[in-house]
Amino acid sequence: MEIFGQVNINWMGKAKYFVSLSLTLLAIGTFAMIRNGGPSYGIDFKGGTLVTVRFAQPPNEDSIRKDLEARGLAKSTIQRLHDITNPSVNDVVIGLETTGEQTLDADKTTIVNALQLSFPAPEAGKQDFNSATGSQLANALLQRDPLALGVSAGDRYNQIAQQLVTYRDKNRNGILTDLGDLSNAGVPAQVVTALRAMYYPGPFIVQSGDIVGPKVGGELRRQAVYVTLYALGGMLLYIAIRFTGDALLRSGGGGGRQAGIGEWFLRLMDKGIFGTAAVVAVFHDVLITLGLFSLFHRYFEISLTVIAALLTLVGYSMNDTIVIFDRIRENSRLMRREPFPDIVNRSINQTLSRTILTSGLTFLTVLVLFVMGGPALRSFSFALVIGIVVGTYSSFGIAAPLVVAWNRWRGPRVAVSTGSAAGNKPGQARRVPA
Repeated sequence: MEIFGQVNINWMGKAKYFVSLSLTLLAIGTFAMIRNGGPSYGIDFKGGTLVTVRFAQPPNEDSIRKDLEARGLAKSTIQRLHDITNPSVNDVVIGLETTGEQTLDADKTTIVNALQLSFPAPEAGKQDFNSATGSQLANALLQRDPLALGVSAGDRYNQIAQQLVTYRDKNRNGILTDLGDLSNAGVPAQVVTALRAMYYPGPFIVQSGDIVGPKVGGELRRQAVYVTLYALGGMLLYIAIRFTGDALLRSGGGGGRQAGIGEWFLRLMDKGIFGTAAVVAVFHDVLITLGLFSLFHRYFEISLTVIAALLTLVGYSMNDTIVIFDRIRENSRLMRREPFPDIVNRSINQTLSRTILTSGLTFLTVLVLFVMGGPALRSFSFALVIGIVVGTYSSFGIAAPLVVAWNRWRGPRVAVSTGSAAGNKPGQARRVPA
């Protein structure tokens, strides 16, 4: 499918505008990082408490967030968990920023107290059955003694309490919506009646609580940087091998003389300029995205999901760049007498329809995710929206001009060869005007 017919845009003639735009965005991002101390980090990286809460009914996340903010928990985060194997489970992870290592119990209590104010008991004096332990149920039944067992009631009520807890946790996912369901647990009706007089089915329970300490958060930040660098290094190696062939860019001259360190490095760059340009463009994409996160640090924060988005964008941008570079290699064989900038322009124009189709449709998808995804996905979708725009632009605005600039700088010594894949014989090199 071709959106455009014959396109003849001089992309390389506008390279200075692309570079100026990128330098401006990088300068703005750098200024924002210095002024704001970098982007805002989520609990995953700066430490905090994560409490998993299970609700009896599908929760209204916005309502919960407003209730928590109204009770002094404005910096809390709420993320809905979806279990494909059990769609009826309604779990939400609530995160609180903390500075200490031993605040789990305090943070759990704070969250539970806030939720209890949002979901008050329907009747005064009754306890929450879903939060009760086996020993608490046994003691309550022992005091009420609905079976009139007298002094021998202890063991029997302990057994009944264990049956009730097992039924609640295994058969009802840990939370009941109607205490009448306890009749299915195999306990006497008198027990169910007594429990209904003492307890009510609470709307939520605390499943678990975990602390992400400051040390762990710092380690996660370092690991995120390492993962990104490893990905870029692997891509650099792949592209250098993929586009080198016999000698993708080979410097002439020198005869049989032994080249010095500088000349050896230049020849190495001649062969790996495509990979280097692609990796520089990806670095450019990541830095601009992080700069915009720093600029809007009050609204978006860096979390593990954002790192996943950045790694996705690294691959997405690299793929778009490879498509253009591959077309440049093909056209280098077909347009042997054309100047190298013209070859690059023709290659970008020929792939323009493909770029607009793939990037445009992907952008519309993530834009909908950003607009309608809610607060839990806002930072993740923001990284995708910015990354797709910048990643697409950098393929023709940064990566391609870098290759042309290197070719022009190396002057008449540079020869473009498409390797054996393009039909050249090993050792052959041909000249292309700079």
